[in-house]
Amino acid sequence: MALRGLNACARIILTDASRAATGALQSDCFKCQHGAKRHLLSEDVVKLQDFQQKKLAVAHRVSGSKGYYFDTVHQKIEKNVLILKDELKMLLHLCESAEDVIIARNAIYSYHKENRNMPFGEFKFGPLFMRLCYELGLEELAATTLTDPALKGFFPDSTSFNIAIDILFIKQCFESGLEVVGEMKKQGVPFNKDTFTLAFATCYKLNTSKAYDICLTLLEEGQTKGNIIPRHAYCFATALALKQVLILAMKGSMKEAIATLTAAQVSKTPVFVKKTEFSQEVVNELRKKSAGGLWEGRVERVVRRLEEAGQITKQTLDEILCHTPSRKARPLGILEQERKISRRTFKPLQSALLLE
Repeated sequence: MALRGLNACARIILTDASRAATGALQSDCFKCQHGAKRHLLSEDVVKLQDFQQKKLAVAHRVSGSKGYYFDTVHQKIEKNVLILKDELKMLLHLCESAEDVIIARNAIYSYHKENRNMPFGEFKFGPLFMRLCYELGLEELAATTLTDPALKGFFPDSTSFNIAIDILFIKQCFESGLEVVGEMKKQGVPFNKDTFTLAFATCYKLNTSKAYDICLTLLEEGQTKGNIIPRHAYCFATALALKQVLILAMKGSMKEAIATLTAAQVSKTPVFVKKTEFSQEVVNELRKKSAGGLWEGRVERVVRRLEEAGQITKQTLDEILCHTPSRKARPLGILEQERKISRRTFKPLQSALLLE
């Protein structure tokens, strides 16, 4: 099944994804600070800062000691007394250690047992718990909680799974990350754009034939269902395919790869358009596979022209693909409006205040 769909997928990868990997990602990837933490979700999704601010606000509101509150909840769990939604929310915001999170997870089991057949409303506990695990570096706890059959239905949203996969990606727990992807699919939680990027990135990091098959299957299913698969995800599929040497082994694939390199030559690009660059790692792979063969001469000529034009970068695929996304900037117009209008009176601020 995977090999049968490989031809169509290869055409997509070698055209659309090749442009994405070398062009569309440059504006973000090349601005990354050296040694930046490698993750795939932006702060707009993780919302760790917002979560930490809410934790501080809850801590200030709580009367009495935190320990007393945790003891009260623990006694409720032991006596099988119903835990209310607001109690669970407060408990999750008060956690400061791994021990606290274990108690909170026990409260989640108790809460879900009593409410598994009731809708939770607009509030979702899943992202809250995953942000807590993210903050404290509890990647394995996040994975085991998500995949526990006893909590099936407690995490109905893609955000919870995406944050967990991202934690596992940061900690290089790629096998566990792929298990979480499988559990998400098993539970019927819909994949969004971030999910495809995270899943393909995890498969790319594993770099096994099984991971490649999973990547290809998810790609085919996503296309069949009409899901929006971002270019970043296609790029991971491209890199994985190159590493697995399946694309280059296909009939006609070397010809398509050379055509892609030839089409990107700077001489055919207007001066006002940023020239496409290719990773040295990809070029080396093409040279390796063409050595001693029919395509060796053509590959060397095209690569030499790209090198002379400065269109080959020393960055590796990892450095290009696993970039640190920036938080979405707020529109300048909104910022200017907030500076000129008082939040208290909704009237224009005095010129003296604007100067300050």
